[in-house]
Parts: sequence; C-alpha cells; structure tokens
Amino acid sequence: MRPTRARHAVLWLTVLAYLITYMDRVVIATAAPVIEQEYGFTPVTMGWIFAAFSISYALFQIPGGWLGDRFGPRRALTGVVLWWSTFTAATALTWSAGSMMVCRFLFGMGEAGAFPIATRSLSRWMLPSERGWAQGVTHAGARLGGALTPVFVALLIVQFGWRMPFLVFALVGVAWAALWFWYYRDTPREHKSVNASELAIIEGALGAGKARVSVPWRRLLSNPRLWTLSAMYFCYAYSINIFLTWFPKYLHDARGFDIALMGLFASMPLMAGVIGDLLGGWASDLLVKRGVGLKMGRRIVAVVGFLLAAAMIPLAAAIVDPVPSILCFCVALFGLELTVGVSWAVTLDIGGEYAGSVSAVMNTLGNSGAAIAAAVTGYIVSMSGWFAAFSVLSVLCLIAAVLFLRIDASRKLVEGEMQT
Repeated sequence: MRPTRARHAVLWLTVLAYLITYMDRVVIATAAPVIEQEYGFTPVTMGWIFAAFSISYALFQIPGGWLGDRFGPRRALTGVVLWWSTFTAATALTWSAGSMMVCRFLFGMGEAGAFPIATRSLSRWMLPSERGWAQGVTHAGARLGGALTPVFVALLIVQFGWRMPFLVFALVGVAWAALWFWYYRDTPREHKSVNASELAIIEGALGAGKARVSVPWRRLLSNPRLWTLSAMYFCYAYSINIFLTWFPKYLHDARGFDIALMGLFASMPLMAGVIGDLLGGWASDLLVKRGVGLKMGRRIVAVVGFLLAAAMIPLAAAIVDPVPSILCFCVALFGLELTVGVSWAVTLDIGGEYAGSVSAVMNTLGNSGAAIAAAVTGYIVSMSGWFAAFSVLSVLCLIAAVLFLRIDASRKLVEGEMQT
C-alpha cells in the first residue's frame, strides 16, 4: 500500500500558521511612521510599544509550550491563535501610547505559544530526516509573511488608514484557527487520513508517542546544553527583531524613503531570508542523510550563516548608496536565516517528546533578546546613530557562531541516548 502524505498536509498548515504570526506581528512596524505622526510619539515611545509585545512574548513562551505538551497542539494552538487575533483587531481601537502598549502586551501573550506549540505539533509527525526541512519551510513561511506584509499594509494604509490592516489580518487568523481544529490531530494514529503504510513509517521512526506528556522540568532546566542553545537564540532573536520592528523606520528616517518605497525595500531582505530558511533546513537534512550526523549536519550550516550575517550587516549600514546597502542587507538576512530552521530542528532532535517545552525555553531567552532590541534601539539610535545599532547585531552574530560550536544535536536532553 502506498503511504499517504497526511504529515505533509500538517506541515503546510503549520507553515500557514507561521506566516500568519508574522503578518500580524509586522503590521505595526509598517504602520509605525503613520502612528507616530497621528499621536506625536517619539522614537523612544515607539520602542516601548514594540517592546511591550516582545516582553510578553518572552514571558509566556514556557506557559505556551506547556499548554501544547499538556493539552495537545490541536486545542492549544487553536486557542492561542484566536486570542492573538482578537488583540490584533483590538490594536485598531487603541487611543494612546498606554492603551497600545497594553494591547500589544496581550497580543504577545497569545503569539508566545505559537512556535512552541507548533513545534510540538510536528514532533509526532515529522521524521528525523525531515525535521531540518520542516523547520526551514515553516520559518520561511514566517519570513514570507514578514516580507509580504509591508507591501500590503502600505497599500491598505494609503487607501483606508492605519487601522484597517489590523482588522483584515485578524480575520485571517480566525479562519486559520477553524481550519486547524477541523483537520489536525495530536497523533497520526488519531487521524483518519493516515493509512497503515504512513503510520508504520512515522511510528517506526518515532514510536507511537503520546498526545499529552508530563514535562520533567527539573531535568530539562538543569541541563547546561539547553542554556547554551537558548543563549545562541538570544543573539539570533535580538538581530532578527531589528529587521522586524525598526528596519522600516530606518529606511524612512535614515534613507528618506516614503511609505510606499519603505514597504517595498523593507520586504526585500526578508524575502532573501525566506531563501535562507529553505536552504538552511534543506542543507542540514542533506548533510544528515549523507552520513555527516546530526551534530555536524546542524552545526556547519548554522555557523556559516551567523558568520555571513556578522560580516554583511555593518557593511550594509556603512554604504551610503541605498540600493547596494539594501542588497548587502539581503545577503545578511539570507545568512541569518540559514540558522533558524536548524536551531528549531535541534529542539526536536534533543527535546523529543518535550520539544514544545524545550523550544519554549529557547524562545523565552531568545525573545528576551528581542524585547531588549526593541526597547534599547531607540536609545542607541538617539545617542549614537543607526550604524552603532547595526554594529551590535554583528557582534551578537559572532557570539552565536561560537555558541553553536558547543551544541550537539545528537544527544537528547532527558534520555541521554545518541542519535544517528
């Protein structure tokens, strides 16, 4: 009997979820210049509005991952998407800096569960040899959402004002939540579309698994390898968050682009990042399949990506001509995004049944970096300029490359057995 491909349908539904998370997240970055003008916000105030999301996003990573592990991804992911879609729409109703900060904080609470729960949803479906590609393509979906959103948001703002994009994208999230709850099941054995052949392939590689597990938090949190992984992701998340929050404003203020050109050029590096997401996960899995092993298969791709980003970011910021500068930023984002699918594949490799919680810890520390980036960049730019702000990213990418040299994806955090 030819195996069905229900696991691939699950993967593409997850890709769509990642795309929606970044669509909803990036709307405010593109709308920021118009919001600042309407309310008279300073860059520092706008930075704290950005940071309100990042702070709650970091704080609620572990609770979000626990929800997925404890109650199963079907119910948990449906719930968090409905929650954040509600506050995406509510952003359009805010009337001051304080109300916007509160709304973005509540929005971040919901989005915090997205990646850990989605990672848990894939842990029972994707084969070990498919994980790098799966994480690469899901994060490519996220970057694609981030890349396309500025263009559409700019058009909606020109036609209808800055509030309309928040309402439109909220409806997209609600529609996805309904589709997910209808199609997804917590284990392949529960899914009617999985035939015996595909079930044998999945369970032969992963075992039967459990829809819900009890998380051994003490054993996970006492393992230094989890903190090395998380520190690496801190460096990554600080860096990528500059491009998701501050980059459109940089193009508007430092490069002098109007709202339409700003949306276009803000999208270009993120589109290059989409290619990096796809290539990074694919290359890592290819190395694993060719016998390099999980340890080196994950490590080689990530270290190369971080070093490329470290070299290109300051060069891009220093170039005066805007077009070559944007091209260098594209190369930098390509390198940075080579690493992200690999990083999340490692959470599956070493987390196993507890991948949701492991990824939540990694993403908590990572998004602490994102929150710091959102808040302090306004101060750095005000005191030292944009080149200084981008130089911080280069240093962090170098640190991340060094940390990844200490990450071994072949050793599980809890069981301790070696993987091939």
